[in-house]
Amino acid sequence: MTAPLAFSTEVATARASGAPIVALESTIITHGMPWPNNLEMARKVEQTVRDAGAVPATIAVMGGQIHVGLDDATLTELAQAKNVAKLSRADMAACLATGNTGATTVAATMIAAHLAGITTFATGGIGGVHKGAESSFDISADLQELAQTPVTVVCAGAKAILDLPKTFEVLETLGVPVIAVGQDVLPAFWSRSGPIPAPLRMDDAATIARAGRMRAALGLPGGQLVALPIPQIDEIPADTLAPVIAQAQDEADSQGVAAKSVTPFLLNRIFELTEGRSLASNIALVLNNARFAAEIAREFSTAPK
Repeated sequence: MTAPLAFSTEVATARASGAPIVALESTIITHGMPWPNNLEMARKVEQTVRDAGAVPATIAVMGGQIHVGLDDATLTELAQAKNVAKLSRADMAACLATGNTGATTVAATMIAAHLAGITTFATGGIGGVHKGAESSFDISADLQELAQTPVTVVCAGAKAILDLPKTFEVLETLGVPVIAVGQDVLPAFWSRSGPIPAPLRMDDAATIARAGRMRAALGLPGGQLVALPIPQIDEIPADTLAPVIAQAQDEADSQGVAAKSVTPFLLNRIFELTEGRSLASNIALVLNNARFAAEIAREFSTAPK
């Protein structure tokens, strides 16, 4: 049995010609914001990739197939869909087998991108080690996926609601290269600077693509995590966010929010507590990541095989 991949016309044409392609997740559409803002945002991210010289491939599971690239009608259908599963490695195959609709997280998008031969993926922030994980063992499958699936993932760092030191300790243990772009500290999602020194620094897309090809030549498994700082005009300083995140986490703990419900709960409460500022920053950083991912994809497509 082969993986049931369904390519949009745009992506199929790009694959045939060797044009650069950037994978995009779909959880941000189905679980990140309400209709019709989610559709507007998805279209804007896709157009950002096109404007930067690559082809967008938004990925989702629908009708027993992994859709790699969505035409506008299918994108609109997904943006309005109800009861959409949030897919990771553990439940992706089950969703395909049952014919249900599922949106892909970082891990699931990486799996689909690799199956489709796509080297580069843009997202907002990766999942990681949740606060209190020493008791709950709540650790995102994104980290293991980065260690085993050869896709370069462009993000603005790990989500700031996480235990960032533990998240990057796990990535180091798993042998995942973590690259800060243009600075010596890791960005912290909504904030340009966090408390953690960057294990690696690279300043341009060509070097990042070259490192990815070298990793493959060495036979090393897994991908690269590229941490791109949010544009300065759009950031929320870390000291402004710290008490807001702490309050949201306390409320989640007191209400018994757990497992896959934690991240959407925290992001929603932070949105409310910042009066929408966190969402505006989130959109800005996703667009920034999409643009830079397109640059990396272009370098991968032109570099010697």
